[in-house]
Amino acid sequence: MQNKEQRHISLDAMRGFAVMGILAMNIIGFAMPEWAYVTPAAYGTDTLADKIAWVFSFIFIDGKMRGLFSLLFGASMMLVIDRAAANGQSAAQVHYRRMAWLALFGLAHYFFIWFGDILFLYAIIGMIAFRFRDWTPKRLIKVALIIFALGLMLWGLQFGGLQAFQYFATRPDASADMAQEFRKLMASSDLAFNIAPDLALHRGSYGAIVMDKFAEWSTPFILVLLSIGETLPLMMIGMAMQKSGFMTENWDAADYQRWVKRMVPLGLLLTAGLALWMAAVDFDRITALAIFYFWGGIPRLMLTIGYAALLILLIGHYRNHPMLARVAAAGRAAFTNYLGTSIIMTTIFYGYGFGLFGHVSRAGLWLFVLGAWAVMLLWSKPWLMQYHYGPLEWLWRSLARVKMQAMRSEEHTSELQSPAMDLVCRLLLEKKKSGSAAPRKH
Repeated sequence: MQNKEQRHISLDAMRGFAVMGILAMNIIGFAMPEWAYVTPAAYGTDTLADKIAWVFSFIFIDGKMRGLFSLLFGASMMLVIDRAAANGQSAAQVHYRRMAWLALFGLAHYFFIWFGDILFLYAIIGMIAFRFRDWTPKRLIKVALIIFALGLMLWGLQFGGLQAFQYFATRPDASADMAQEFRKLMASSDLAFNIAPDLALHRGSYGAIVMDKFAEWSTPFILVLLSIGETLPLMMIGMAMQKSGFMTENWDAADYQRWVKRMVPLGLLLTAGLALWMAAVDFDRITALAIFYFWGGIPRLMLTIGYAALLILLIGHYRNHPMLARVAAAGRAAFTNYLGTSIIMTTIFYGYGFGLFGHVSRAGLWLFVLGAWAVMLLWSKPWLMQYHYGPLEWLWRSLARVKMQAMRSEEHTSELQSPAMDLVCRLLLEKKKSGSAAPRKH
């Protein structure tokens, strides 16, 4: 059932593809030690099937779905701002309330569910991106690329320097002092795999996991500093895409095809080259970090933009396909699907649940991904046929607007509303009219 506000199937469907794709990478963080996400040498790549799973995810998914989600966040932000202005509301108040509550959701997600939260990051970066809402698409893209280049340059100085240090320290003619310093660096807490403590922690109790995250309370804030050079430019590009009509299918098909041809083949080729490089050095951790933070930045950006154009073409072609409607519904409930998968997957893999952490191969994890995708596609559409929003979307919207939002579709409200709820509503209205109680904020 459509919401009263105009919806764009291109945005909803792309968001659905993105939230499903993010899980395909997040599953490593749910099921294996953190280092396994950076390099397969750390954990979970014992068989040919595992290696194939890593190659596929690295080339086609890793970072691209998160990038697409960032584009969509910027585009959706512009929609919310424009709608607020059209309704005579303060765009700043609407936006900052939404971001403040999203930040709180993100912190709760990090501390009490899973360490890999991105909601807090998006909330803080979203507050910054709001300052550029009135810029033209051209200016947004120009400044975004400058910020992206500066961020990439800083990562290059750090990890390029680290790679140079590794090269000279491991040469046969390296001095004893340099070789010793390099060995100390590799044994440090920043570069040592530390697999055993990670396994013990996540196979343990819920309380121990939560206390560990409170001990690392600064992580969400550090993530903002580490990620701003990529996330902010992507949001700004998404804002420009929305302003120019790119995201809402207002461009000609030939224009989208041109961007696909410019970005996707070369982006995939460069990413495949990076995969070969990692394999050639036996998935060395310094090389893996350098590729993750620096060398992979430009190919990721290319594929993020290319995927957006490709998905819009596919959405236009399969607009009336029943499966696309399910993907779009999963996108409309992306907030619920994102947090829901965190709850389900941590319960499956962590010690307080089924305790499968570290016991499932990299290839075997795809069974859990496919199962979660099936759940998203099965529940989202029937739910949204009866309700305006997903459960957490409704809660976020109600909190941000300081007003309880209508949940059920009009066709279902009268026949499904319970007598008890009707009585409670009448009593609250009577109290409000009589002035016997202060108005409640929801």
